[in-house]
Formats: sequence, structure tokens, C-alpha cells
Amino acid sequence: MTSSVELPRLVNWINNQAQASLAPATTAQFLTVTTPHTNAPIAEVPLSTSEDVEAAVNAAHAAFAGWSQRTVKDRAQYLLRFHHTLTAHMEELAELIVREHGKTFDEAVGEIKKGLETLEYAISLPQVMAGRVLEVSRGVVCQDARVPLGVVTSIVPFNFPFMVPFWTLPIAIGCGNTMVVKPSEKVPLTMTRVTELAKDVFPPGVLNIVHGDKEVVQPLLEHPLVKAVTFVGTTHVARLVSQSCRAMDKRCLALGGAKNHLVAVPDCDVELTAQDVVNSFTGCAGQRCMAASVLLTVGPQPKLIQAIVEKTLALQPGSASRQVGPVIDEVSRARIQSYVTESEETGAKLLVDGRSNSAFVEKANTTKGSWVGPSVILHHNKADKALHDEIFGPVLSIYECTSSEEALAIENANPYGNAACIYTTSGAQAQFYTQRFRAGMIGVNIGVPVPREPFSFGGIEASKFGDMDITGDGGIEFFTYRRKVTTKWAAPVEKSWLN
Repeated sequence: MTSSVELPRLVNWINNQAQASLAPATTAQFLTVTTPHTNAPIAEVPLSTSEDVEAAVNAAHAAFAGWSQRTVKDRAQYLLRFHHTLTAHMEELAELIVREHGKTFDEAVGEIKKGLETLEYAISLPQVMAGRVLEVSRGVVCQDARVPLGVVTSIVPFNFPFMVPFWTLPIAIGCGNTMVVKPSEKVPLTMTRVTELAKDVFPPGVLNIVHGDKEVVQPLLEHPLVKAVTFVGTTHVARLVSQSCRAMDKRCLALGGAKNHLVAVPDCDVELTAQDVVNSFTGCAGQRCMAASVLLTVGPQPKLIQAIVEKTLALQPGSASRQVGPVIDEVSRARIQSYVTESEETGAKLLVDGRSNSAFVEKANTTKGSWVGPSVILHHNKADKALHDEIFGPVLSIYECTSSEEALAIENANPYGNAACIYTTSGAQAQFYTQRFRAGMIGVNIGVPVPREPFSFGGIEASKFGDMDITGDGGIEFFTYRRKVTTKWAAPVEKSWLN
């Protein structure tokens, strides 16, 4: 699609240079980037071609020889300078995220800070990536060391324009790899600016970005010089990416969707639980794989449910602190509202109906943006789609269970395995649930149980395709291989007493 408005036209960044797409001018195509606040166009992003991918990968490959030979301490110094640069531009980057994604300003700053935490971990690689040396028998020494793979690529989603690229970028580069990033075509401004800032930090070719839609992904996956692929997106596409890479014997870590269940037992702290649940399902307008999706109460808990309803009704649309921003586009808005409608039609009780929230309706009507109010749904039918599908919006489904066993059975039967949480004031209850939840990331009184460095991020089942995790020590494991060297020197010849 081509905009009829004169808009800034984004470019790829390859070899520390801004490069327009290599597609002939007569056939070059662009997508219009809109802001969710008003759905007005704000930029054009190129639909890059396989020729653009070739140029970016070749630049990264040429840079790898020199970059990988630098010491890890040397590379850490580059990352430290990168940290200083990004910190100095934090407000500018946050405003870009607000503009292109719709997050509140506080959420955007929080996203950047979380991404910088991974960068800080990568700066510590000289301390945490040490190899091992051992004399395994007299005169025989074995050692192993972490060795970079080569050119790696990261294909990232729209929901975290800064943080998700930084799940991989700092560790991959810090370990000695060079990189090609494919930002989401829905939110390309932030990473474009990040890469522009990076040109004054890293040698040419170390970090490159290629814009485009799904058509540019396959050339990246198939390029023989690309040694590893990370992907974050839907489960359907994550599975396809993983299968494609496995067919080529290529290292891949593809993160998919989620349906996270939060269990509240009768002894939970009502105020803490209610606030945490609301923060979890409405933060970032519910557009995150770690958001609360389903609250399972063990037995009726009317006080908790009422507190959740009251806190949800108090939320207002906007970009300020404790407000809820728009969802990414009108397609998402319509899909989210369809789940609320379907639940109502199958007999669920709408405790909070985001479709008719006057503040959000007025905001949508006056701005023409993709605003949708948070919804809280009390389900009676276990077959309701909202209880099973990843909605990716500010919708909380509640289901009242008769026992802890029923709550665990519901959580563990879902095909995803990203996150689960137990709300309780009892250590025994916490241990009971954490030992039985089938999920990769588990919270106790934490509705968004994201591990922090040095721990790694990653689910199981249909939430992750790959054998490793994506941040922390799992990131080091993914972006390197172990080189083992066994050494034996000839024993010294003993001198004769005659000599």
C-alpha cells in the first residue's frame, strides 16, 4: 500500500549506512505506518527484497571476522558505550514507542529499561562467560570456551519495539556474532533510530536492520551464511519458522503465543491480588505474551472479583501514568471485541464491558484511534473461546473452580506453557502449585513473572520451539558453541647423569 500523503520514508541500515531498498524504483513497494492513537499515517517502511537481505547478510559476514577476534572485554566496552548512548536518548526513544505502538509513556520507558537490563548483562560477559580448564590426566589438559556462531538474525514482533530486539541483540553481539534484525513493519521507527545511533558505536556490519513484511523473512531463514535464527510471534508462525530452520539443520529459537492462567486461593491478599491482576491484564493494553489471560478462583471469591471490577472501571484511556493506551490497529480492536461478544452470546456475564465503556468509546470516536476498553468476563461455559484463545488485548476471563485440582487441570490442559501464577499468603500453597503448574515461567503473587538476568526467558509446549531460552545464561548458550581443546605435550627427556 502506498500513502498519498508526503511521509518520511524509512530506510534499511546496512554496514553503518542508510540504504534505500535495492528494488528498482519502478517496482519498489512501501507500507504505511500508522499511529494507533489516531490511525493517521506517520511514515512509510520499505518492503525489502532478497537483494536487500543479501546485502545485509554479506555486510554482517564481512564484519564477523574482525568482530569475533576481539576479546570479550573489548566487545563489552562497545556495549558499555552503546548503553550510555541509549540512556542519553531514552526519552526520544520512549516517545517513538508511544507514537508508533500506543504504549503509555511510562510503559515505553519501562520497556527501554528492561531492554537495557539485558544490555547490562551482556556488558558483564567477561565475568560470566569464562570457559573451563582442567588437567584430566597427567600431562593432558582439556579446556572449553564459548565461540560465536557467525551471522545471526532476529525477527521481532510489534508489541515491544525496543525490549524484544534487546532480548537477543546485546548477548549475540557481546558473544562475538554479527547481526541482522528484521523489525516489525508495524513499529519500525524505534529500531531504525536505535540502529542509527549504533553506527557511532559499533564497527560497520556488526548490527544491520532490514525492513519488510513476511516476504523478507524466508530469504533470511534460508541464507546459508545465517547460522542462527530467533523469532517471536504467534504460535502458528513460530512453528513454521522452527520447521523451516530444522529442515536446514539451522539453530533456531522461536517463541510463540500464550494463555496464562492465574490461580487465586481463598487465603490470597485481596488488595494485592486485585491490583496485580488488573495491572497484568491491562498493562500494555494486554498486548504481551506474559499478560494475565484467565483468573481461576478456587471457590467463589466475590470480594476479590468486586475489587478487580472496581479497579478496572477506574482506568482511563490515554498515554499518562496508570492509563491504558490503544491497541495496535483496527484489526486487533475488532478481534478483541469479537471475543467479548462471543462470550456474551454463550451465557458469560460481562462484569466490565469494554465495548461500551464511555471513556474509551468517546476516545475512539473523537480520535479515530484503536481504543478499546478493558473487559472482565465471568464464564460459566468451559468451552468459551475467550477461555482458550490468545486474545492479545485487555480482556480478563474469570472461571470459578470447585477445587485446586480443577484449577490445575484447566491450566495444565491448555496447549501453551508460557506462564502461570498462584496468589496466596501460604508458603505451602505456593509450593503445591509451583510444583504442579506446567509452564516455563511461574509466579507467586506476581502476575507478570518475567525472569530477570541472569535467569532466562522462555516457556514450554506451544509457547516455544527450540531447546534453549532467549535471555540470560540461555542466551549465551544459544549464541555460541563450545570449542573443546585437548592438549598433550611430550614428556621432557630426563638428562643422563653423564651429561
